Amino acid sequence: MKNIVVISDTHGRKNCVEELYPVLREADFVIHLGDGWTDLRDFNAEHPEKTYLCKGNCDVFPALKEYELEVENVKIFFCHGDKYRVKSDFVPLAQEAKKRGCKVALYGHTHIPDIRTVDGVLLINPGSLRYPANRGGSYAYISISGEKACPVIVGDNE
Repeated sequence: MKNIVVISDTHGRKNCVEELYPVLREADFVIHLGDGWTDLRDFNAEHPEKTYLCKGNCDVFPALKEYELEVENVKIFFCHGDKYRVKSDFVPLAQEAKKRGCKVALYGHTHIPDIRTVDGVLLINPGSLRYPANRGGSYAYISISGEKACPVIVGDNE
């Protein structure tokens, strides 16, 4: 079994990310889906072998825009999500994941945590560690065993 922690949309709130370091250190993989990926820069320097960083629409510094990762027997596509219009439609993201042979797609951008299946693809949005301001914050924790991915949203982002 492998565990993945997925965060997104931290928007410069590095202290929120640092509070998660104990959880991040225990995870097998850590993914930041953009809009504040530099908040994870120190952790990435300590653990480059398990850290993946996407560029969001608000990020200035370059990082990966999209990526694929295979964990156990589950192929995962991840991106920020803005390119696939995730604020209004999930079909383009699901279609892109399927085109790449991925069973799971991770995305951010909306700041709203969500787990849903579209066209046979498991879509997971961890929400935001920063917004809404002064309330909640969330991330996704995904356990993968064999061909099964079990996601849960941790925190409160309402």
